[in-house]
Amino acid sequence: MERWRGRVALVTGASVGIGAGIAKELVRCGMKVMGCARDVDKIQKLAAECQSSGFAGVLVPFKCDLTREEEIVSMFAAIKAQHNGVDVCINNAGLAHAEPLLTGATSGWRNMLDVNILALSICTREAYQSMKERNVDDGHIIHINSICGHVVIPVPDIHFYTATKYAVTALTEGLRQELHQANSQIRTTCISPGRVETQFAPRLYKQDPDKAAGAYTDFKALEALDVANAVVYVLAAPPHVQIGDVQMRPVKQPN
Repeated sequence: MERWRGRVALVTGASVGIGAGIAKELVRCGMKVMGCARDVDKIQKLAAECQSSGFAGVLVPFKCDLTREEEIVSMFAAIKAQHNGVDVCINNAGLAHAEPLLTGATSGWRNMLDVNILALSICTREAYQSMKERNVDDGHIIHINSICGHVVIPVPDIHFYTATKYAVTALTEGLRQELHQANSQIRTTCISPGRVETQFAPRLYKQDPDKAAGAYTDFKALEALDVANAVVYVLAAPPHVQIGDVQMRPVKQPN
């Protein structure tokens, strides 16, 4: 990770869970991390925690609603003005609503599309343009995917969410192909964790706290740090190594 010290990374959805874990770990490794979310207060607290821990890098909070393209573009413009641009883009922000295919609300489906697919694609485009205009040819774009991007789990509440994650798998490979065609050395990777103990289940089942609590009691889930360590592993790979996908599950997760 030494070659990334002082370089700029954007982490979306950095206020809690996996995003916060990734942001903290990259700051520990000496990177300048631009952490964005709608709840910027939590990122500010995390930034203060990183500073008090004496980490080599710095966390810079950005308030951004990823469902609004103009806010994403404005954020990238601010990063360019203040920190020259983005060298690493980690598309972590994602969400799920319990909206089955047969009875789901269109509003919930649309929100998942906006965040899980469109925001990821917009951030990817803007990050690539940021790298290209500065002749940065060793950058990295990482999508935090899900095991649901590779297997359809028989839980109707997450079937539409699963479709968005299958899209992320396709977008990662499509991006790899386009970068190759552009003769670029920028790499792209998706990291696909299984069950991770975060706010994912409580948000998914916000109307059913008991069901949410039960999501993490039948076996030990992954932790946010486990996913953050996978990000570090991917970034630390030699420049000639293309890691396409990291799939990781709790040992006791059946599917």
